Amino acid sequence: MVSYEPLWKTMSEKNVTTYTLITKHHINPRTINNLKHNKGITVGTLEQLCMILDCTPNDILKFIPDRQ
Repeated sequence: MVSYEPLWKTMSEKNVTTYTLITKHHINPRTINNLKHNKGITVGTLEQLCMILDCTPNDILKFIPDRQ
């Protein structure tokens, strides 16, 4: 499972809001919804977020292995 928990921390540290992502950087609101619900995003979106936030993918998502 992928968690975008690190994204929210990174955004907070860099004073970037979801409103800013949508209005200034043209991130689709549906993408923001996917992030909030830990759903999939494209590698292109991941790259775009990294460039906007000046960070690495580890600052945006973390992988949580399924324990079965």
